Amino acid sequence: MAGPKVEEEIPDRIAETFKGQNILITGGTGFLGKVIVEKFLRCLPNTEQIYMLIRTKKEKDPKRRLEEIFNSALFEKVKKQRGTEALKKSVTVINGDVSIPGLGISSEDRKMLCEKINIVYHAAATVRFDELLKKAVLLNTRGTKQMLELAKEMKHLKLFAHISTAYCHLEEKVLGEKPYAPPADPHKIIKCVEWMDDDVVEAMTDKILGHLPNTYAFTKALSESLVEEAMPHIPAIILRPSIVIPIWKEPIPGWTDNINGPTGLLIGAGKGVIRTMYCNESGYADYLPVDIAVNAILASSWNFIYCEDHEKRVYNLTSSSEFKVSWAEIIARGRKITEKVPLNGVVWYPGGSMKKSRLIHNICVILFHMIPAYFIDGLIFLAGYKPIMCRVQRRIQKGFEVFEYYANNQWDFENANIYEVRSKFNPVEYKKYQLHGEDMDIDAYFESCIRAARIYILNEPPETLPAARRHLRIMYWVDVITKILFFVLLIYILASWSESFRALLIGSWLFVTRNS
Repeated sequence: MAGPKVEEEIPDRIAETFKGQNILITGGTGFLGKVIVEKFLRCLPNTEQIYMLIRTKKEKDPKRRLEEIFNSALFEKVKKQRGTEALKKSVTVINGDVSIPGLGISSEDRKMLCEKINIVYHAAATVRFDELLKKAVLLNTRGTKQMLELAKEMKHLKLFAHISTAYCHLEEKVLGEKPYAPPADPHKIIKCVEWMDDDVVEAMTDKILGHLPNTYAFTKALSESLVEEAMPHIPAIILRPSIVIPIWKEPIPGWTDNINGPTGLLIGAGKGVIRTMYCNESGYADYLPVDIAVNAILASSWNFIYCEDHEKRVYNLTSSSEFKVSWAEIIARGRKITEKVPLNGVVWYPGGSMKKSRLIHNICVILFHMIPAYFIDGLIFLAGYKPIMCRVQRRIQKGFEVFEYYANNQWDFENANIYEVRSKFNPVEYKKYQLHGEDMDIDAYFESCIRAARIYILNEPPETLPAARRHLRIMYWVDVITKILFFVLLIYILASWSESFRALLIGSWLFVTRNS
């Protein structure tokens, strides 16, 4: 009994840091933002108030959008812990839109925020890699500029934390924990896209991006330079999480609300619709479970505010210094797990491979992606239903265009700052705000991701697993029989066209029968 008693006496200094503080969060309706809000409500209940800047979307007003977020499975644990009404009282919705001039905030709300807010987490951004440049600049870059201007008016501001990405300075093969020069002048880029027509901006996109592969990396790099520019005037830090992936531990292992990154690959491969990828299979990307990313955000904030460590202004929130999981390993582990936990309605038995040659990959795309898609869509159309497979393959192809750049290049990241912060933790903080992967079981984590994706993304409840396993066994034999028939047909065609091949075939058969 001595252990728990001693632990109770150890203070949670991170909770102390946020006690009585008013927090403003942008991007709180996104994947990372939702988990940040949930962590505050569940683990830091003594925070004074959370303010969420939310825009109207698809005719849903901000309050309704917040209600839908609270109704998601992610918040079930904290609702049982504190009650729904307590959550609603803890969060105040601010009607606004980071992408429009003035942030779309009323003068009353702006005045109130300037009077009350102590800490800002600016996470609002479009994370689409193929977003139109104008939209990406207005949201990611001008939005950051406007948030910084608002922060400068805040009378009691202790911290402005800008959520960036570890993949925005792609020319740096080893990313240090320091600011980098932007690819262009962010102020000039903002002015240009504001007065230029959409078509003109679109036509100039490739020239403006230069060596950067997409608008996401470009606008995030511009945004960082604006934050760096503001550092002498406000207490600001830059946080660079890598590829944020589903929850590892709390509150729901494997939970996510999207199919970005490895989750989409596992689902596509598990459904049998992804059968080839152009990829350096020995290469690796950097992944960070979203709950660990949130812990790192809170720890970095604590280090700046409580520990008063103002020397560290940039934190790379990355994991590849501890874990290097290659693309080949992801596919191998994913294949093993999707055999154990198959998805419903598998189109074909999961298979395929990674290709080092683009030519071979393109041939395989035609043979194993496009031709089957048209064939299946033809059958669906004849059955009187709306074809879907060609549309699915077009989306996969679009995803490949983004994926291939990252899968065939390699980056590493310095993250000494977060290691140093972790070393300052006491035993309570070390456990409650976990930043290590000492107890990570990669197979168990992947399995929880697949199980959660079945439930929360694909709406496939656990009771459908027996039927999914039966269907997978059927598709296995369909795959085997189809391959046998394909090779028999191929041999028949070659024997019909080539006398020498036919003679070789007959000779081989006679040799086998004589020696058997």
